[in-house]
Amino acid sequence: MARRTQLSFATFNLYNLHTPGNRIYRDADGWSQAEYDKKITWSANIIKNTDAKVWGFQELWHKDALTALFEEAGLMADYDLLLPDNHDNTKIICAAAVKKGLLQGTPNWIVNFPDKMRLESSGDDDQTPDISIAINKFSRPTLNFKIKPRSDGKEISVYVAHLKSKSPTQLWREGWYRDNVDFYKKHATALGATISTIRRSAEAAALRMLIIEEIKGNDNPLVVMGDINDAQLSNTMNILTGQPNYLLSGLSKGGSDTGLYTVATLQEYRSLRDVYYTHVYQNTKESLDHILVSQEFYDSSRKRIWAYKGMEIVNDHLDDDAHKLSGTTDHGIVKATFEYRPI
Repeated sequence: MARRTQLSFATFNLYNLHTPGNRIYRDADGWSQAEYDKKITWSANIIKNTDAKVWGFQELWHKDALTALFEEAGLMADYDLLLPDNHDNTKIICAAAVKKGLLQGTPNWIVNFPDKMRLESSGDDDQTPDISIAINKFSRPTLNFKIKPRSDGKEISVYVAHLKSKSPTQLWREGWYRDNVDFYKKHATALGATISTIRRSAEAAALRMLIIEEIKGNDNPLVVMGDINDAQLSNTMNILTGQPNYLLSGLSKGGSDTGLYTVATLQEYRSLRDVYYTHVYQNTKESLDHILVSQEFYDSSRKRIWAYKGMEIVNDHLDDDAHKLSGTTDHGIVKATFEYRPI
């Protein structure tokens, strides 16, 4: 009977991992064989050296590429790879790898927002105009699956997410833009960034609704990990987490029924200095990749099952932005480890 005492999660943006010669967005040629080989070798070393029990992946284009990665690492016999059967290898997906013996049931890729989700309002007062946002799908399907690390314990629900990036949405394809290019090209960045922000916020709200429906009013543990594409204290993260209170007293009297605790914050309370970042853009270092956990993983919670042990960040490769030449990814890899220690 499985009675694991330690459990670890890691999130890894694969930076458009595709098989050689296949189109990646507007790049018709994609990766060359040499570039692909470098990516597989580098990523395989990350997998071997990080040694997480549960991996969440983003920016995977082809199922065969993830299989090749684990074959290169010599770990195919050790993990169940979670890949959708109907993926046609023309779009990026979230995927996962779970240590043998942990997976429960069948993984599910969630495309549609909850049916009852509404983003409509007439405003809080007479000065506030009406708003209505028509969006009903995730840009990248969210992966959900269950694991059970202990035969005498509860299942853990895991979500692997990849929310809309902060890059401004390209508007030049839109008819209204082409009808008045001279005017709108001056404002394309601001308008495009706003659309991206609205889309990402809507995706965060949709995922939040799924989370609340799953954990409210019970003690079921849950983990969210992935490329959230926003910083630790951003509105996107506030929507996702519900902004629970962090107790600093050390007493096990805290916890939030539906709150999610960021591993980054848990680590900061144990560190003398915060040097946590997973992405660099125009010399700005940010944390876009996150692991969020329910109160069953929070040390100061009265409902604690798994105690936080620590976080590891693999980000030295971000000092060099020539990722295509080196085979590296443009994101850091985040790992969090927990120890079975019920309250």
